[in-house]
Amino acid sequence: MTSTIALNNVSKRYADVAAIDGVSFALKEGELVALVGHNGAGKTTLIKAILGLLRPTDGTVRVLGEDPVSGNLSVRRQVGYLPESVSFHLALTGREILSFYARLKRVPLDQCQKLFDQVGLAKSAADRPVRTYSKGMRQRLGLAQALLGDPRLLLLDEPTSGLDPALRRSFYDLILEFKQRGTTVLLSSHALSELEERAERVVIVNGGHKIADGSLDELRQIACLPTHIRFKPSSSATTNPWSNGPVKWFERKDRFLEAEVHHRDKIAVLSAVTSDPAALTSMTIIEPTLDDVYAHFLRTQGQRP
Repeated sequence: MTSTIALNNVSKRYADVAAIDGVSFALKEGELVALVGHNGAGKTTLIKAILGLLRPTDGTVRVLGEDPVSGNLSVRRQVGYLPESVSFHLALTGREILSFYARLKRVPLDQCQKLFDQVGLAKSAADRPVRTYSKGMRQRLGLAQALLGDPRLLLLDEPTSGLDPALRRSFYDLILEFKQRGTTVLLSSHALSELEERAERVVIVNGGHKIADGSLDELRQIACLPTHIRFKPSSSATTNPWSNGPVKWFERKDRFLEAEVHHRDKIAVLSAVTSDPAALTSMTIIEPTLDDVYAHFLRTQGQRP
């Protein structure tokens, strides 16, 4: 599978400050990758290097096989970008702005109305000045310009900022449609709970360094964070298969029993507990969240989350 983005030992220094330091990773076609880190961790600098807006001090960046700093027009037309802070000319209408970007990317103008529909901007809103738009409407207009020309690479920096829960769901549905067509998506966001079920891979950066890279399951195993197993025994149970074994169960006030289980023991414990289904009335398995994993890797770097 072809690499859409390839970073090799990339660093960017400003005087004595390293905004990013020795970062390497590659993204393949059709991947949705979350870029995670606190403010100042280096996420935006990485995105700017991928866009060709800055030249690395060391290392190489390749986008669709080309150096993005070279300004290859054919490559740039295949990249969509939504910045964290969307800003448009307030006197222009949404349609005028999207038409302007369509001409820049040499995209047929008839694609604009389809994009307005896809991002949830009504026809009446498209013909209103942007100064009348809410923050969420401006965000949707920004997403529409990023999607012009069916890009092979989407770079999205805090894309759901200002969107209500329903629009966030429709946003991810739209992004997943592009992903399924082969578009590579690199998404930077602080809304980690939104990314858990959607990102195939997570890249965590801290202090300009890449400190973790893998699927959420892989990062859970590396972090060795426990799984919480919680169940309620049946009052009519004739056996208690959970009583034997090394796991210590604690009774909660709601009469549920709960234990922290190492990931390597999880299957064996679940098998033992469920060996007599009549002994249980309900069960919940709580895996470490992306927030938990992120906090763990920051702690291993000596940083407070």
